[in-house]
Amino acid sequence: MGSGRPAAWRGGALVAALMLAAFTFNSVENLPVGLLSLIAADLRVSLAAAGLLVTGYGLTVAAASLPVAHLTRSVPRRYLLAGLLGLLAAASWVPALGTVSYGVLLAARTATALAQALFWAVTGPVAVGLFPPERRGRVIGLLSVGGSLATVLGVPAGTWLGGHRGWPAPFAVLGCLALVSLAVVAVLLPTSRPEESHAAYGAAPDRRRFLTVLATTALSVTGAFTGFTYVVAFLNDVSGFGAGAVSGVLFAFGVAGLAGVSAAGPLLDRFPRATLSVPVAAQAAALLGLYAGGSGRAAAVALLMLLGASVGPVFMATQSQVLRVAPGRTETALAANSAAFNVGVAAGALLGGGLLSVGGVRGTFLAGGLLTAAALTLLVRPERRPAACAADGPR
Repeated sequence: MGSGRPAAWRGGALVAALMLAAFTFNSVENLPVGLLSLIAADLRVSLAAAGLLVTGYGLTVAAASLPVAHLTRSVPRRYLLAGLLGLLAAASWVPALGTVSYGVLLAARTATALAQALFWAVTGPVAVGLFPPERRGRVIGLLSVGGSLATVLGVPAGTWLGGHRGWPAPFAVLGCLALVSLAVVAVLLPTSRPEESHAAYGAAPDRRRFLTVLATTALSVTGAFTGFTYVVAFLNDVSGFGAGAVSGVLFAFGVAGLAGVSAAGPLLDRFPRATLSVPVAAQAAALLGLYAGGSGRAAAVALLMLLGASVGPVFMATQSQVLRVAPGRTETALAANSAAFNVGVAAGALLGGGLLSVGGVRGTFLAGGLLTAAALTLLVRPERRPAACAADGPR
């Protein structure tokens, strides 16, 4: 009994450190969105060039997730995570070194993106491996809460700090947070080989279900970002919100997202399929509802909060499903899901941009809703059982 308490304490401390790391990575990824004008002015580049610091980041994660996961599949996770967090800290401090060129900043962002691609592939198996298999979903839920806090707290706070202390300041603070996570991981995480953990392989391998989950991720994320990429224009042009009110609506969106992952996380182990299909259905309803009734301010706020409460749980549930049905090593499967997510972000933004001149900003939400409905159709369709299994029947 005495030996169980230190193990539980160590697992809790490590999960907290990984939650902090998830918060830091997601904040670093999205922080330039709130600082684009400051960065562009300081580096004397166009807004479009500054925007590449965000879009290039996502494309790097999408392209690198599978290769880097495969190359590092045998490296002990203590050393690997410590290296990733050290790289995150160092790259975050680059803007604070003094006069930084655009090329140097872009290189630092690329290095951070490579680290993030691998972080999301390995952190899930590491965290759930610290606890019994029946607690996988709850642990994934906690990691998702850490990542979601970046939208609600990290990016708004970083934008405020950057406006008052200069845009490099929030990156320096995030680099310090990465060091805190690094210290905990380096001291407490065991150095066992990754394949020795029960989380290294799917609990119930199912290749067909795995491919369904990947397709769900790609379709639902593409659907979400086809509309949400242009949500500010939607709120201004369709809902009639002024510039000062938009930030409040987006904050409500972020709070709803945090509430969604917090509520769904504890249910992932008990209702693995429902915790994916219900948020996908809610996302489709929110996007289609915004197309049909987003001209009313109250309806727009309520539907955006429904969208926020569903988008986060969708990705969290797909991660949990992948850990369950992965046909091989889980870090490779999670890397594939992360790649599908980031491809969806880029594809959604491109598709929405192409639709603006055809159906206007409302049309982007219609297209996003239809894509999400297609993802839901994949999820709820009856799965065919092999003939041999059907013939055997229950014994």
